[in-house]
Amino acid sequence: MAEQEQKSSNQKTWLKSLNDYLHKIVKPDYHFKEWKSWELPLFRFTFLFFLLLIIPWDWKFYKELFSINWLHLHFHDLLRLSKYLPQLFPQVVNGVPVLGASSYATWLVLLVIAGIGSVVWGKLDKTSKEYTVLYYWLRVLVRYRLAIALIAYGFFKFFPLQMPYPSLSNLLTNYGDYYAWKIYFQTVGIAPNYETFLGFVEILAAFLIFYRRTVTFGVGLVIGFLGNVAVANGFYEIGEQVFSSYLVLLAAFLFVIDVPRLWSLLVTEEYTHANKLVPDFSHETLRKIRRTARYGFIFFTLLYAFKTYDSWANDPYKIPKTPGLKDAYGYYNVKEFIINKDTIPYSKTDTRRWQDVVFEKWSTLTIKQNRPVIIDNTNAEAYHENDIDRNYELAGYSGRHYFFYETDTIKQTLRLQNKNIHHRTETLQLNYKRPNDSTIVLNGIDYNKDSITVVLNRINKKYMMFEGRRKPVKL
Repeated sequence: MAEQEQKSSNQKTWLKSLNDYLHKIVKPDYHFKEWKSWELPLFRFTFLFFLLLIIPWDWKFYKELFSINWLHLHFHDLLRLSKYLPQLFPQVVNGVPVLGASSYATWLVLLVIAGIGSVVWGKLDKTSKEYTVLYYWLRVLVRYRLAIALIAYGFFKFFPLQMPYPSLSNLLTNYGDYYAWKIYFQTVGIAPNYETFLGFVEILAAFLIFYRRTVTFGVGLVIGFLGNVAVANGFYEIGEQVFSSYLVLLAAFLFVIDVPRLWSLLVTEEYTHANKLVPDFSHETLRKIRRTARYGFIFFTLLYAFKTYDSWANDPYKIPKTPGLKDAYGYYNVKEFIINKDTIPYSKTDTRRWQDVVFEKWSTLTIKQNRPVIIDNTNAEAYHENDIDRNYELAGYSGRHYFFYETDTIKQTLRLQNKNIHHRTETLQLNYKRPNDSTIVLNGIDYNKDSITVVLNRINKKYMMFEGRRKPVKL
């Protein structure tokens, strides 16, 4: 019994010593006020919950960290680290994001753990009347975590990588064939300057949050901007609703401290005091922590900015990097289609007959025919080195069959393989001829081992988004 009392006394002494030390590293002119009785347990719970969300205790984070080739670093490696959230339950199953309320199951468990921890903390610490300094340092931790995430997604959009410009095949796909998330991505991707502006807003908010005096302005931007993103992620089933909700939660936590002062200043129009709690950075330990954190954040920002620019300029990671057949880019009508020497007239119901073909600027050829497509349900956010695995073009809709192809310009052959992971066994070996600049003749063996001959005529279709307005808009 005496040993238990001694252990409890030591724990209380340790907690009191920690609280006393935190008070010593604050500028002496600050006046500490005693908190209300309900604020103490609420803070303990909030403190533990945010620590569990921010501190990388999940082994999967370290698996990701040590799997990175730092000598061949890709921006997507840093993006994955910046998106860290503990995952007691998988957020992605077989490449398909988990949607709905079940995606927040980890949060529910952490809420229970934080609740139990706050009760134990309250039992051990019955002497503290406020946690002002601890609250300050929790806000610092949240600020840095939020700023890093905003930098990561900001440059991801500033150099339009997250939502690429729609491919020609995408533009020729029926609206009803798209998943909701793909419609959203295409809608934003069609305006790259707007996407760049969205990225700039996130980067600006990150730097406003990074500096203590401008946190309120940055948080205002984040709540207004990312609140909309979180809603869109939910309604369009994009698969990032948990992380976007997490960022909004962090921003809301930072904003709470300013609500009473903003209400007093703007609504009741009363004299309002600013938050005067400032650590005393004359302490060597604090000065080192501050310098390390600042330089670390700036280094991450510069490195990530360079890597995203390099990817955007040289190898946009969602778009295949291999150039397509020279001067073949365009939309083609299938004028003739012969299979096993049997000519099949144009038909929208025949499952063998090709209806039209698109050659992209890169090594992708797409075919429209009345043959079912097993939809790729992934969100296509993963990085793939090989072009055939870069599935953003075809993920999220069922309108066309996508083929990666390799060209032998000397023998004039094309080797095609279906890019869809569900149809990957489909391959075609084709010879090509170009009688003129608008005609391509293909013949060879298709994925059913049938001989085919296909005559393609390019259609000079005009797209209003490319043509632009006849006269500029004047406001």
